[in-house]
Amino acid sequence: MKIISYNVNGLRAAINKGLLDWIEKEKPDILCFQETKMQESQVDKMYFEMNGYYQYWHMAVKKGYSGVGVLSKIEPESFKTGMGIDKFDREGRLIRMDFKDFTLINAYFPSGSSGDIRQAIKMEFLDDIQKYLNELKKERKNILICGDFNICHKPIDINHPGRHKKSSGFLPEERVWMDDFIDNGFIDTFREFDERPEQYSWWSYRANSRAKNLGWRIDYHMVTDSLRSRLKNAGIMQDVVHSDHCPVWVELD
Repeated sequence: MKIISYNVNGLRAAINKGLLDWIEKEKPDILCFQETKMQESQVDKMYFEMNGYYQYWHMAVKKGYSGVGVLSKIEPESFKTGMGIDKFDREGRLIRMDFKDFTLINAYFPSGSSGDIRQAIKMEFLDDIQKYLNELKKERKNILICGDFNICHKPIDINHPGRHKKSSGFLPEERVWMDDFIDNGFIDTFREFDERPEQYSWWSYRANSRAKNLGWRIDYHMVTDSLRSRLKNAGIMQDVVHSDHCPVWVELD
């Protein structure tokens, strides 16, 4: 089973850049979008149905903002949107899908780059999603959470780490949260297979950053320790260009 996570930074814009042709070529079993920036009524559902996908969407109340979606060739036993926290759920940040032997969470974590208020909201979200997952673990043993975490975990995950010590996404308190998250029973699947530096999933549109590979690794597939034996491979598709992010993938037995 191949699962891809992709912050498309506007689904319609990505489609205009050839996203649909890429999906037809890649044929993932499950494809998780973040930052769709559209309303569900604007989705061409017939196209995805014709390509064999069940589809699930959680859009923000605010138009042109946030939003997540999942395309799956496997029908889940159930799905839910949101964490049950209105101020985050109104921003369209999470879809949960329960399959027979695992639960998939597609999440778009808030960014704090616009200032102190949003950074405080981001830290609150980090606390709340950890509580949400702790409760979910009591019900579901095998969990995969993927998406845009908006955090670089370690210096290897960001260009020129010394320059970014005070940048949202690489703040000490965010990195400590990632440490605790992993220590609490999750595996960073990419680093199970690839310890190389300069493996990034997001590049600023400014200063020709992508061409210079001045990137950040902020997109992840995290799985519970119980799924370790089912991990086959994981990677980053840095040559796929429909967004300022690129897709990341994991393969499970």
